[in-house]
Amino acid sequence: FLCNKSFFFSPPPSGFIYTCGGTLKGRNGSIESPGFPYGYPNGANCTWVIVGEEGSRIQLMFLSFAIEEEYDFLSLYDGHPHPANFRTRLTGFQVPPPVTSTGNVFSLRLTSDFAVSAHGFKLNYEELHSTSCGNPGVPPKAVLSGGGRFAVGDRVRYSCVPGYVLDGHATLTCITNTGNTAVWDFPAPICRAEDTCGGTVRGGSGVVTSPGYPGNYGNQADCTWILLAEPGDTISVIFTDFQTEEKYDYLEVEGSEPPTIWLSGSNVPSPIVSNKNWLRLHFMTDSNHRYRGFSAHYQGKIITCRETSI
Repeated sequence: FLCNKSFFFSPPPSGFIYTCGGTLKGRNGSIESPGFPYGYPNGANCTWVIVGEEGSRIQLMFLSFAIEEEYDFLSLYDGHPHPANFRTRLTGFQVPPPVTSTGNVFSLRLTSDFAVSAHGFKLNYEELHSTSCGNPGVPPKAVLSGGGRFAVGDRVRYSCVPGYVLDGHATLTCITNTGNTAVWDFPAPICRAEDTCGGTVRGGSGVVTSPGYPGNYGNQADCTWILLAEPGDTISVIFTDFQTEEKYDYLEVEGSEPPTIWLSGSNVPSPIVSNKNWLRLHFMTDSNHRYRGFSAHYQGKIITCRETSI
């Protein structure tokens, strides 16, 4: 087949690593992968460290994203680029939603192999102070209205383009959590076609399974469930079965501690407890092997104050 030479680089000399990045300071700015939008080099190992003012957080807003899926990666670290601070790993050709750090340091590391590359990425970053929730983002096929400065008390409303239905809360409100930090009260909803898997699950308890379970799930699955409990409650998820193609098919769980958990392989995960009244489960598979998938029981739990004897 024919390759556009502006998008693909020939392999560099053996052992060569293309390094780039640096430390960035300031209230806002932008980051591009080297060579964007004509393709990043092979053998890249680039690290950017964004440092904000003490007490602030850093939000990333992706404008463009195209990285060779499952071979090249953009890793995010909630702090300095140390394994203990690993937050999530991005790959593929979908523009990720906004990502916000918990502190005033956020790090990114781009790594690429020695074969095919892609356009790369471009993002804007911005400091958020305690009274700002930051932009919640616009999911694919969604329309966002309202918001103002995305400060405490502001509201945004989502709708979907024709042919798609909304899963999740249509209205989000910027509130202050127990740590005196501004956060959205719910995750951004998604817009999905009528015949896709996933959805919003309300109620005290139930079971969530991968498509086709206990049979094998399909290739190219992309399913998102939002588990909602009553305000003030938490949700626990207990897995009874888990079988996915390791490193290629995975379940991402958002809304717990740590903020994002990636599950893949054949080991049954430990129970997960939310730190709010919702959990978001995102199941994705590639175009190759199929496995049985997963089954998980969820249970809402009322938070009560315990008496302490002296």
